[in-house]
Amino acid sequence: MEAASTRERFGRDDATEGRSAASVPTPAIANPGPLGLAAFATTTFILSMFNAGLVSATAEPIVFGMAFAYGGLAQMLAGMWEFRTGNTFGATAFTSYGAFWLSFWIFVQFFEKEIPKADAGHAVGLYLIAWGIFTAYMFIASLRTTAAVSLVFLLLGVTFFALGIGNAGAHTGIIKLGGWLGLATALVAWYASFAEVTNATFGRTVLPVRPLTR
Repeated sequence: MEAASTRERFGRDDATEGRSAASVPTPAIANPGPLGLAAFATTTFILSMFNAGLVSATAEPIVFGMAFAYGGLAQMLAGMWEFRTGNTFGATAFTSYGAFWLSFWIFVQFFEKEIPKADAGHAVGLYLIAWGIFTAYMFIASLRTTAAVSLVFLLLGVTFFALGIGNAGAHTGIIKLGGWLGLATALVAWYASFAEVTNATFGRTVLPVRPLTR
């Protein structure tokens, strides 16, 4: 199947005519993980700056374009490419969190105004807690990836629950805590992305990510 699909994609020419299918090289597939991690980290960092109260809320619309283009579309593409590499964990994670950022953008742009102000916090809290539940079981699965990735999921799960509880109960202090946890999550995700792309580029381990026992 692999050799046939290669011929379908690239065709046959004089150089390959008459050669066996097994001798036609399969093109290498790049690792989409660093892209997905970078898209997640950067968007999370910007939103968390507002949640932590470090930047005025009046500038928050800057998050929405980032959520749509980088956190959403770029991460969704990384998830699709992870399917191609056969990485079930990466495909599930990046596609899901790409959808998270897209749904966040869609909610703010089109549906937030339809929720009564008194119920907005409860709605957002429910949304974030649901993502916390998803992240919790992805954390369990991450225990067979690397320590860097696993730490991202641990911090992200706590972040979602903190923000969910804070929004549901209108607790500004807990929301700010969630913002600081989000900043920590972004920094670890940036490191994981930096390590993967740097190690691949240098062809050796420059920045350790500590693979966990399989």
